[in-house]
Amino acid sequence: MAKQAKATKAASGDNFTRWLVIGMVTLVVATGAIFSVISQKSKAEASFTAIKDFKVGEAIPATVDLANGSGITINTGAAKTIDLWEDPQCPICNTFEQANGDYIDELIRSKKANVTFHVVSFIGDESVSAANAEYCAADEGRYLDFHKAVYLVQPALENSGFYTTENLVKIGSYVGLTSKSFVDCVTNVSKLDLVKAAYDSMAKYNVKGTPTVFFNGKLWERKNSGFVLDEFSAAFEAS
Repeated sequence: MAKQAKATKAASGDNFTRWLVIGMVTLVVATGAIFSVISQKSKAEASFTAIKDFKVGEAIPATVDLANGSGITINTGAAKTIDLWEDPQCPICNTFEQANGDYIDELIRSKKANVTFHVVSFIGDESVSAANAEYCAADEGRYLDFHKAVYLVQPALENSGFYTTENLVKIGSYVGLTSKSFVDCVTNVSKLDLVKAAYDSMAKYNVKGTPTVFFNGKLWERKNSGFVLDEFSAAFEAS
């Protein structure tokens, strides 16, 4: 009986230790999760400082060209065309935007070019969410501003948890997108069919990655390792 009592006592001790360890592990995990949420929120707030003084441009109507990879098209009928393939999370696309974005914006606003934005989403789920929001912005005539803002707040790491519904709606608010229709479109992921069609069209046009640019249907092959505005503008003028 004494040995049995001793064994029972040892077993009780083991159970206590086990539950103590489980409790400590749970506390560590919960604490880590809390700090992760706080950290993500802090990073998000830091990102939004980049657009706190965003200057909203004039609304520009856009259409979705189903025959051209469901691209977001502006200035249909202009003599020269640019097809630009991008993923909202693509860091190299952001580099391209910083070098050439203002020039492309001016080409559009001065009606010198018919520009089609092919918003693809191969990097991950956040690319899908951001691409959907860009289609929503196009419906409201605010594609150019929203597109620019998405890059200005782009986090350093892909799939970091930044492009959430809440943050995409917030980005919209900085560029004048506050309508219920926009918020509902982003929240309900209403343009998912167009996002998928754009992604699927990459194979049709033999697009292997982003950014990819076509001038009047011809692939642009840059000579510099980086993106140089003078080279890009010269290629457009020569097209």
